[in-house]
Amino acid sequence: MRLEDKVAIITGSGSGIGRAAAGLFAEEGAKVVVADINLESAHQTVQGIQSAGGEAISVEADVSKEEDSRRIADLTYSEYGKIDILVNNAAAFVFGRVEDATSEDWDRIFSVNVKGPAFCVKSVIPAMKKNGSGAIVNIGSISSMIAQPDYVPYNTSKSAILNFTRCLAMDLAPFNIRVNTVCPGVTHTPALEKVMQEEGITLEEVNARLNQPCLLKRLGQPHEIAHGILFLASDDASFVTGTSLLVDGGYTAQ
Repeated sequence: MRLEDKVAIITGSGSGIGRAAAGLFAEEGAKVVVADINLESAHQTVQGIQSAGGEAISVEADVSKEEDSRRIADLTYSEYGKIDILVNNAAAFVFGRVEDATSEDWDRIFSVNVKGPAFCVKSVIPAMKKNGSGAIVNIGSISSMIAQPDYVPYNTSKSAILNFTRCLAMDLAPFNIRVNTVCPGVTHTPALEKVMQEEGITLEEVNARLNQPCLLKRLGQPHEIAHGILFLASDDASFVTGTSLLVDGGYTAQ
């Protein structure tokens, strides 16, 4: 098993990509801390892991609050005595043109998508330094790489994650802590379904509009993204740091 005896924190793991990653990590031997703003969803992820024979605990947390990020790390260390892996998956979704975005919109998107990962990294660094090793995987997006119409707040926040990752990789390399990003393509998650509902569009319309540039002509599935996260979190990627892995069905290849 690739994560045997590892302890992993995964934020936003109450559903979607985070839940898929939590389940896969547990299958690979990790003890998983399921952190989510929705405690009931976090409990459901933990129950799924435990019913499959894995080990996990849940914690309710809003990563935009530094004290919550510290609480995640403190609980993990208290429960398991170490922290090996952090996956910064929790995200907010604010779309629109720059002239439509309010000050509150900018505060929300950067509080969750940029400050949240920064707070979580800050909170786990002492334990990882004590280990003499660690792996941090930030979740970006194809929106980190390309321009998309009416996506200004979201794309700006996800673009920030790429340089955040590179800077962290440089600063933390002396401590044998690797930092990388996974950039998913359009993935069929509850978050996507919520956007579809808000915009009044169907799955067929999503496929027609968003997947036209995708070489594989379909949505990604959470478990497909989770395998990319697993690779970067595991020792299979022991010589990989400061980079981003696109898992996008060829969306950005053209």
